[in-house]
Formats: sequence, structure tokens, C-alpha cells
Amino acid sequence: MALRPLRIGTRGSAMALHQANLVRERLIAAHPGLAEPGMIALEVIRTTGDRVQNRLLAEIGGKGLFTKEIEQALVDRRIDLAVHSLKDMETFLPPGLAIACVLPRDDPRDALVTRDGAGLAALPQGARIGTASLRRKAQLLRRRPDLAVTPIRGNVDTRIAKLSADEADGLLLALSGLRRLGKGDAASEILSADVMLPAVGQGALAIEARADDTELGELLLPLHDTASAACVGAEWAMLAALDGSCRTPIAGLAELAGAELRLRALLLTEDGSAERRAEDIGGVADAEALGREIGARLRRDAGPQFGLG
Repeated sequence: MALRPLRIGTRGSAMALHQANLVRERLIAAHPGLAEPGMIALEVIRTTGDRVQNRLLAEIGGKGLFTKEIEQALVDRRIDLAVHSLKDMETFLPPGLAIACVLPRDDPRDALVTRDGAGLAALPQGARIGTASLRRKAQLLRRRPDLAVTPIRGNVDTRIAKLSADEADGLLLALSGLRRLGKGDAASEILSADVMLPAVGQGALAIEARADDTELGELLLPLHDTASAACVGAEWAMLAALDGSCRTPIAGLAELAGAELRLRALLLTEDGSAERRAEDIGGVADAEALGREIGARLRRDAGPQFGLG
């Protein structure tokens, strides 16, 4: 296969750079010729989500603020591919762009990080838990309404520094992110999906590209994990059916068991006072259809308090 120079678009955080370099390493492992000087370059792009750190995403336009500038660079052909945490992506991509590859998914669960190592059940009444996620906030309050949830943004190091500075008693973070940065031991408790259902796509890395770039698609084939793609495809279809955004607490997790795929989905009010759940099993080949059906079921069962419109 003929190789060509590639420009990888990425945010500039330690996490994003780790993820982009992971893709770079796997591309080189699959196509050793890409190791030659100048064949793969990282293009750091600062997004609106990176620039505005003092407000919640729901207040300034949603999670797409972490991808908009990078996607524009793809459309403008300033980069050839972009590496994203799939949970940061909007369910509807700009025209002409597509998910070209999904890497093998890391552990999708959430982790609780506390200063003294206490788990969720051991947290004292009124403990301050920092998170910018409405999904985490709603599920936490549903289980522990006595806790005080405080908004906290920034990269993992920034959040852990705020914990050390006594701005919070605990943090809720993605376990996969902690582990990618070599900080997995910081987790005081790994929360099971029964306690804290993950965000759609959490733990998965997606490569976005121009839909008509078939040559790049062939280069990415060795990196693509069909099982992970089926799972996040079901979750994304569920979210799309709900027209979900970061303004509505929605959780979802698809898991494979042989040729069957189990999808669990959860819709909550922001204060955790009400929830709707749906779950079903289907064939891997019907993953997206299963997601759409689960999403439609939740939408039918949701009342006006869930704010779906």
C-alpha cells in the first residue's frame, strides 16, 4: 500500500496528546514506513472547550466545543485525521466527516478519587464531590442525596490539584483517563456500572476523517476494533434517538457476550430525583437498531421533567 504523510489533529492536553501519540504508534506498527521523518505530524488545535474553563459545557454550547475547531480543520484539509475521546463527540457529525476507526475500548467505568481513600459508602454526610458532568451528578445524588456536588472543570492534573487544595473532598473521573495518564492508583473506588452507568462512548477512542478519504480508511483498518465499534455504535444510536446532549443526564453502556450485545440505558433529571431505565439484548449485527429502539423506548417513557423537548 502506498503511504503518504499524515497530519493528526488533536487538542493540546496531556490526555489528548497521549491519545494522539497512541494512534501514531499504532499506525507505525501497522505500516512501518510511516516511521520515516516527516510522515506523521501532530497538529495541536485549541478548542473553545479548552479556552473556556470557568463555565459548565451545558452553559456554553455543549460537548461539541471540544471538537468543533478540529472538525473544521478536517473540512479545510489542514489535517487528515483527528483523534477524539468518543464521549466528547456530538452524535451528529458535520457533513462530509465520518468515524473512520474505533480503537479497542478501555475500561468504561467511572472512578471516585478522595483525599483519604474513602469509598462512596464511607463518604461523610455533606461531603463535597467535584464533577462537571450532569450524568455523574444526577446518579450520585440519586444514590447519595446528602452529598454536595460542586462543578469542577479542567484536565485531570488540575482537578487532582484542586482536591489537594481542599476545594473538594472527592472527584468523579473516568477510570480510562486516569489509567492513560498513569494515575490509575489514585482511584479510591472503581464504581461498577450498577452504581454509576458510564457516559455513552466512555473509554473509547475514535478517529474522525473525511468520509471520502478511502485511502486513509485502508490505512486505519488494522487499528479498528469491530467489537468496540458495535458497542459504541449501539450507545450512540440510543443517544441520537433521545437527541441527547450534555444538557440532559443520559448514560449508556453496551457489552458483548458472544454474538449478543446487551445495552443498558439511563435517563435522569439533573437533581437525580427521577430516572427512567431501559435494557435489552440483540445481535451484534443489529447493534444500531437496538440502540435506536432503546432510545425510542426511553423517550416514550420520559415525562416533561426530563427536558427532552
